[in-house]
Amino acid sequence: MSLSHSTSRFSFVLRSCAQSYAIAQAKQAHAQILIHGFLPHLTLLTDLLLVYCKCGFLHDARNVFDKMAHRNMHSWNILIASYVHNSFYFDALNVFNEFRHLGFLPDHYTLPQMFKASVGIGDAYLGKRLHCWTIKLGFVGYVVVGSTVLDFYAKCGIVGDARKVFDDMIFKDTVSWNSMISGYGRAGVYMDALDCFKRMLLEGANMDFMTIPSVLNACGGEGDLRKGKEIHCLVLKSPVFAADVAVGNSLIDMYSKCGSLLNSEKVFWNMSRLNIVTWTTMISCYGAHGKGEKSLVLFNKMKDCGIQPNSVTLTAILASCSHAGYINEGWRIFQSIISDNKVEPTVEHYACAVDLLSRFGFLKEAFLLIRNMKVKAAASIWGALLSGCMIHRNLEFGEIAANQLFKLEPTNPSNFIALISIYESLGMTHGVSLTREKMRDLGLTKVPGCSCIIIDGIVHKFYGGGNSHPLALRISEPLNSVRQAASYFRSNFIWERPFFWDLVDFSASKGCVTKRTMTNVAFGVA
Repeated sequence: MSLSHSTSRFSFVLRSCAQSYAIAQAKQAHAQILIHGFLPHLTLLTDLLLVYCKCGFLHDARNVFDKMAHRNMHSWNILIASYVHNSFYFDALNVFNEFRHLGFLPDHYTLPQMFKASVGIGDAYLGKRLHCWTIKLGFVGYVVVGSTVLDFYAKCGIVGDARKVFDDMIFKDTVSWNSMISGYGRAGVYMDALDCFKRMLLEGANMDFMTIPSVLNACGGEGDLRKGKEIHCLVLKSPVFAADVAVGNSLIDMYSKCGSLLNSEKVFWNMSRLNIVTWTTMISCYGAHGKGEKSLVLFNKMKDCGIQPNSVTLTAILASCSHAGYINEGWRIFQSIISDNKVEPTVEHYACAVDLLSRFGFLKEAFLLIRNMKVKAAASIWGALLSGCMIHRNLEFGEIAANQLFKLEPTNPSNFIALISIYESLGMTHGVSLTREKMRDLGLTKVPGCSCIIIDGIVHKFYGGGNSHPLALRISEPLNSVRQAASYFRSNFIWERPFFWDLVDFSASKGCVTKRTMTNVAFGVA
């Protein structure tokens, strides 16, 4: 048998193994190639590189790659793409830098992978350099390259540049439309996302499984229940979309964000297949609507069905317990995370636990929990403590939390406002003046709160402390009547609150809060 025929046969075997992910047979073929002394052979080495990359054996793939005396563009692209596919973005960048150092230029296979890597490592500068190369090398007209350029800008939140790339695209496929819609959603400009979806339908582009969740996310973000229901109708017309788990999860989330928890429940219970995301989404929806008891019931039901909660699920149930006031149950769940080695406690878990304790006045215990953390406390954790101090007017831990936040988030005005609120509640005018002076020195201003409601397709926005809405005066009339009625009741009635704890004991060892004594306290409503 000739050398050429033998190498061709092994090449065919390796490529067949790559298609069927048959790593055991591929390794046997590799051993035979070594025994017969067919290496180094560029085609066989490239095929070996391909099969190891396809099967996820990147260490073996790198060994093959390093032994290649001559590497063609195909071999470079295979290794870069495999590193990106497995989220080893810095490894992909190192290979790309070596590639560039040897004088190679990226082609239309290299560039899409490197754009994904730049998103993965959050390097916008690298992505912009790649875009310059795309223009310089004449790859702008390639649909795959153009889509990844658009996806890079959209995922990095550079919506203006994403829109320019999108508008300049001669041919827009479904992937391009999806990138633009999801990009608008990430940037919080939900109306633009919905307008983009409308344009997509008018231009005859087809929806796919990525389109619908992005559009539903925009409906939920905008609070547009009517448009959300319209999308739901489109879903129901297609049995394929209606049976998709990701679409169902997005519907649950959309209805919850639009204030229709009942519809979220209907979608959940009518889904034929449920995954961990489905359970987590519904638990989170109950928590957002203050239905902590239902969150706990669903959480236990999920475990009874044999589905183990992941890190996100645990964050959702802890947040639900915190918002609903289930401190015993929430603390017990947090303690189970600490003692269970299956899930490593994350910053989000600690933030929820600190929020749980702080909301109910256990500020010292929350502070000690932060001090005993194995990792450095993030801004979300100190923020949870500061919020609790603001509720309970605690200056001691409030100042500690605020000072930590000033270091971590020096340009966030909310932290200064929270500390000012504590000073004001305690009548400490000097502290208020100093903190406001710091804000002025840093050029920080308080962003007014905004609420919105959609009536007949028109979004009406109301800003805290402002009268910018054209009907503000007419809206204020019934509100003033309500205030006058409230003032009358405050002046003429004394209300009783039937329960009040005068002493609460926090027991970390038992993982619960116990009531020692309870007294009824009558008080006037201020």
